[in-house]
Amino acid sequence: MNLTTIKYTEYESQVPQEGRHLIGQTRGDNIIVYQAFNPRIVTYAIANQQFGGAHYKFTRMSWIKPNFLWMMYRAGWADKEHQQQILAIEITKTNFLALLEAAVHSTYKEHLFHTHENWKQQLADSSVRLQWDPDHDPHGAKLPRRAIQLGLRGETLKKFATDWIISIEDITPFVKEQKRILDSGKMEELLVIKEQKITIENQTIIDRLELVI
Repeated sequence: MNLTTIKYTEYESQVPQEGRHLIGQTRGDNIIVYQAFNPRIVTYAIANQQFGGAHYKFTRMSWIKPNFLWMMYRAGWADKEHQQQILAIEITKTNFLALLEAAVHSTYKEHLFHTHENWKQQLADSSVRLQWDPDHDPHGAKLPRRAIQLGLRGETLKKFATDWIISIEDITPFVKEQKRILDSGKMEELLVIKEQKITIENQTIIDRLELVI
């Protein structure tokens, strides 16, 4: 596996413990995001290093997540139906920031949108949906820290899925091995993806995402 890992016992001491933060693994000027799919979609994605084929639906909203442990919670460590394989997808931070700048919260926030009608119109017009959820520890317990996920649709999804991808790696074997370690109760041996807080300088994005600086 090409991703950098860290013992979970060290991981939490290196990331913020609460609040809204962008956390992920970077690779030079790029960032890693995660998605989970069924094997038919993954086979095409790995072979072509982009998404497509008979089983991938460009007409649906597709969610990406930069937090490894949030992805593990959502996919049940690759045990949930249609989420049996976990992909690490590398895109440029420039394109990731473009998604953040275009994102609209999935729930109404009066201080950002002023009226419910304004929010609904922005949500309808945007091809990027923003959602903050509780991050989770390896056992699935909620944490005070919030994890971001972005829903992509339309032309934005097509650009992400075909033009923006630098690399796609199937990390399912790593995920399965760490789940085995987790189930055995050997927390001192558990590895997760090494992540860091990603600094954002664009004040518009900071305000839109309500980031903790």
